[in-house]
Amino acid sequence: MSILEAILLGVIQGLTEFLPVSSSGHLTICEQLLGIGADGRLFSHVLLHLGTMTAVLLAFRKDISRMVLELIRLIHDICFNAVTFFHNKSRGDERRYRKLVDNNYRKFAVMILASAIPTAAIGYYMRQAVSAASVTLLFPGLGLLETGILLLVVDFVEIGKKIPKDIPVWYSFVIGVCQGFSVFPGISRLGTTMTACLLGGFNRKFAVKFSFIMSIPAVLGAAVFEIREAVGNPAITGSIVINSVVGMIFAGAVGSFGISRMLSLVQKKKLRYFAYYCFLVGIAAIVGNFLL
Repeated sequence: MSILEAILLGVIQGLTEFLPVSSSGHLTICEQLLGIGADGRLFSHVLLHLGTMTAVLLAFRKDISRMVLELIRLIHDICFNAVTFFHNKSRGDERRYRKLVDNNYRKFAVMILASAIPTAAIGYYMRQAVSAASVTLLFPGLGLLETGILLLVVDFVEIGKKIPKDIPVWYSFVIGVCQGFSVFPGISRLGTTMTACLLGGFNRKFAVKFSFIMSIPAVLGAAVFEIREAVGNPAITGSIVINSVVGMIFAGAVGSFGISRMLSLVQKKKLRYFAYYCFLVGIAAIVGNFLL
């Protein structure tokens, strides 16, 4: 992968990450067309996603800071309840316990943590399968068709009104499973998680917010794993690292520039238009797999 190819991939990542059209599918298709080798591909993809994650952090910084604060308070309340339990047991007292999940932001934070568990497990155990699926145009094409079907179906679902206080924590675990399987190229993480959210009756604005913020633990976890694996791996050369970092910078810059507009587009426009785009690119990829 040359420096120009890395920049191109960074731009593609920045443009597609915030739309339900699978940035990983577009990256894989572009790599296949350009003849970019498979060495370090997962490492490069993770760094590109790390770049666009910075745009998510900036766009939702107020929500994220509030959630972090509520997590700290939650830990404090858990400790308080533990002390209260032992006090009541030892002295026969009846001190009241504090309610642990008492507001929307705290519930939101708990939901994010719950969704991260299945995502991490699936991502870890599917790593080799993802690598195998990234060396052909066929799998990204099929993934895009699946994404298109999901978006087309959910676009006819009545928009819900649920916010965190109305949603059981176990359902965020289900959404985490959906996010885990979106590691395969062509299956849009945003499209899959938004579909799961909207089918669960989420308010559309909250569905978009939840889908983006829940990606942060997944990207951070994948980055830590891939960087650790890259140390001492002869396939990850210095040029791959440098070019991937350059791509990451461009992905972050392009993503930061356009995220607000893209978020508005996803929140307000019909998802069927993204579905038609996925069908078009997916069919082209599948045809190209057999002709090129």
